[in-house]
Amino acid sequence: PSSDCVVAEQRCLSDSTCNATYRTLENCALAKTHLLSLDHNSRVRCLNAELDLGNNSLLHCKCHRRMKRQEHCLRVFWTVHFSMTDGYFNLEASPYENPGNEEHWKTDYNKLAALVSGKNCSQLAGDATNPCLRATHVCNLSKKCFRLRTDYASICTKGAGSEDMCDQRKCHRGLRNFFEKVPEDFTTRILFCPCQDEFCGERRRKTIVPDCSFQYNTKPNCLWLLDSCLEDHICKSRLADFQQNCQPVDMSPDGCSLHNHAACLQAYMGMIGTPMTPNYISNSSVEVSLWCTCEKSGNQKEKCDQILGMFESNKCL
Repeated sequence: PSSDCVVAEQRCLSDSTCNATYRTLENCALAKTHLLSLDHNSRVRCLNAELDLGNNSLLHCKCHRRMKRQEHCLRVFWTVHFSMTDGYFNLEASPYENPGNEEHWKTDYNKLAALVSGKNCSQLAGDATNPCLRATHVCNLSKKCFRLRTDYASICTKGAGSEDMCDQRKCHRGLRNFFEKVPEDFTTRILFCPCQDEFCGERRRKTIVPDCSFQYNTKPNCLWLLDSCLEDHICKSRLADFQQNCQPVDMSPDGCSLHNHAACLQAYMGMIGTPMTPNYISNSSVEVSLWCTCEKSGNQKEKCDQILGMFESNKCL
């Protein structure tokens, strides 16, 4: 509880000195969220306020993916760490507690990593059942899994086949609800079910309901996608988590800076239901991508390629 940003904020607001400093930081963070440029004096005042916090518990607080007041918690985190996003696409630390030290969590995700890479597919060779269909049937046996899956499916398919556009924001919220509130044993099997044929692969690709949550009529520029993500506390937080846990390193044997593919897979799942929702790009492979392009990026082409490459050619992921 002491590391919870909501608790740390309440403690700070009850102290007059900390309260005044925090209010200054709120204004600084608000300006940054709205992409307003700060003049020199304002910038100095903001940085001094960050230093004034000293060793306050606010500076060390974290949030949990499944907590009730998650958005509020994340807003507090980015308020006191507003200078972390000074670099372009450079979010220095994840606001989320890392559950990667829990052995059962690591074991579950390492099994899933093996499934995704096809290492355990021999177990299913004699089974004619579509693994993704089977994962859905298992979900239907759980009232919670069935209800939340039905919820997001109905929201994300509204307007399909007609001129009406689906409400992408509501669709994303429904997807996040599903992946945050349903036990991971159900969600991960639906998302990472191992496929041997295109029919299975197509079902897996449509788990995310691409026509609403993933695709637009035309592919936007990836820089635009990033900007829309950085304006949203949840998306920015999930991206920071993804960057931290899926950071690729060419010299590393496993291609992963933290050598923890389990944490990377969970961080990848966290991106689903945000403006930067990734998905499988076809029904015949496990390659994933963002729905964006780097054409017409001008002198920012390299930065744009970096964003797209975090998903398309990330050895760690």
